[in-house]
Amino acid sequence: MLATDYPLLEIFWTILIFFGFVVWIWILFTVFADIFRRSDIGGWGKALWIVFVVILPWLGVLVYLIAEHEGMNERTVKRQQDVQAEFDQYVKSAAGKGDPTDQIAKASELLAKRAISQAEFEEMKRKALAA
Repeated sequence: MLATDYPLLEIFWTILIFFGFVVWIWILFTVFADIFRRSDIGGWGKALWIVFVVILPWLGVLVYLIAEHEGMNERTVKRQQDVQAEFDQYVKSAAGKGDPTDQIAKASELLAKRAISQAEFEEMKRKALAA
């Protein structure tokens, strides 16, 4: 009974509209996020872009994407590089791969406390200097 009231092409059209709406929301959030993350314009510039996008959504988003596509790409790449650098720094600190002088100092403290032997100290010193 329901199949006759809602034919296949109507289902296809509904799915197409739904996914188009999802894509529109995604683009809108991307534009808003880029506007708020920008550091090259002040508060008034951001407010003007927001007002333009809110008042004339289709035109505002289209104009923003055309006018700022290079900047959006550069800011996205820079943000990803910054995140990668922070992650790399975290991994190095978590793995104990820091400054060799710090590693040698820690090893000498352990040697002074007799927590490690002279051979272990020499091995830790060799590894720190090799890194």
